[in-house]
Amino acid sequence: MPKQFSEDFKRQAVDLYETTEGATLDSIASDLGIGKSTLSLWLQKYRTTPPPNRDSRAATDLVETGEVAALLAENRALKNEKAKLETERDILRQAAKYFAGEMNW
Repeated sequence: MPKQFSEDFKRQAVDLYETTEGATLDSIASDLGIGKSTLSLWLQKYRTTPPPNRDSRAATDLVETGEVAALLAENRALKNEKAKLETERDILRQAAKYFAGEMNW
């Protein structure tokens, strides 16, 4: 019998894929323990519009040195990683609650 996943889990998996920079179907699916085709189906069903570009700069006259640009890139990467980890944590918490409920005979 195939596993049943809640709608919330599916939506969070899609959100994780959409918010993770450089994410692939394979990497996210393997992280969550689901099949690539399953995640692909969820993406077709639950995909949202892409988030607005948060990295646009209001002050276009700022001259960035190589070091500042590198720090900005690192900051973006860390924010993306944080969002991914928070989503994974929430998914794992829900899974733990679900399986804890399954153990009550």
